[in-house]
Amino acid sequence: MSTSTLVRSVAIAAFLVPSIGFAQSAVPVAPIPPTAAPTAPAAAPSGSATPSAATQAAVDQRIRTLQSQLGITEAQLPLWSAFAQAMRDNAASTDALFTQRAASVSAMSATDNMHSYAQIARAYADNTERLATAFDSLYASLSDTQKQAADTLFRQQATAAAQPRTRR
Repeated sequence: MSTSTLVRSVAIAAFLVPSIGFAQSAVPVAPIPPTAAPTAPAAAPSGSATPSAATQAAVDQRIRTLQSQLGITEAQLPLWSAFAQAMRDNAASTDALFTQRAASVSAMSATDNMHSYAQIARAYADNTERLATAFDSLYASLSDTQKQAADTLFRQQATAAAQPRTRR
């Protein structure tokens, strides 16, 4: 795996923090069918292109998994859809920034490199804020059981992310 592909994969995973690592839920919830995928790819907030097929597939899988684990109801689908779209938009915007960076990193000066990294960090913060805002509305609509499941899932993910990584 090339360094730029690895960096992009790690960064995209970081943008999906709320939905990573939810494969094992402490609170079982009944799975529901996923909502239909949009008929056309959505543009990211910055007007960037659609993410790579692999990135889009990973995001869609995380969305389906989280939707199932939280037991999203028909009545919650509008708020769920807004949250899911924020995840898709974040992936598209991040993918575009990393593609742009990968295309020019070999010719960047050290200061250009730092500014490029700062641009990505700002996008990460903005994307996370949009995702959190969309989740606030969704969370408010959840039943107490769904909120407990969400709280457990997010705690598990945060705990796993806080564990030190071993180097190979």
